[in-house]
Amino acid sequence: MFYETAANAHGLPHDPFKAIVSPRPIGWIGTRGRDGSVNLAPYSYFNAISDHPKTVMFSSSGRKDSLRNAEDTGVFTASMVTRDLAEKMNASAVNAPYGESEFAYAGLEMAEARLIDAPFVAAAHAALECRVTTIFEVKSLEGAPSGSFVVIGQVVGIHIDERALTDGLLDMGIATPVGRMGYMDYSDGAEPFQMRRPVWPKS
Repeated sequence: MFYETAANAHGLPHDPFKAIVSPRPIGWIGTRGRDGSVNLAPYSYFNAISDHPKTVMFSSSGRKDSLRNAEDTGVFTASMVTRDLAEKMNASAVNAPYGESEFAYAGLEMAEARLIDAPFVAAAHAALECRVTTIFEVKSLEGAPSGSFVVIGQVVGIHIDERALTDGLLDMGIATPVGRMGYMDYSDGAEPFQMRRPVWPKS
């Protein structure tokens, strides 16, 4: 089958776009508002985008609380979502009113970042402390605003749970990071495998 996305007439029960671009890492974004309130929300439009400097992004569909706080304070955290925390991650996706703590709602202990004024999930196997470098609204081919906003942050600090380290490596078999699939599906990478990048033969 083939369909043009302008009409989006795929004829399927649900839009398959997110199922095709999967699995997607989940950025569990922690922020604090100017009023001192805390917010925690999972974003599946999230990824690392560069290593020098270490940079990540998340995209907010609409002007949500994480975007508001990142705009106001210039900082955010991204906690790793793992299988043991998946249900609490899902609970933190609740559409709570601004100022209500998703940490409390999901029964999660909150930890404070060291270099920025933002909280992260204390039980997470890893968490990133980020300072905002860029925020922009996604535009269509015609230049029309989309209502989706990309937040880019430079990672200035990294937390790692040493219990998830094996021989100096973050052990994915211990951490079991969760990725977002299509529809209501998730993947926990229960059986990771390794492949080395090939090298072109020298002539």
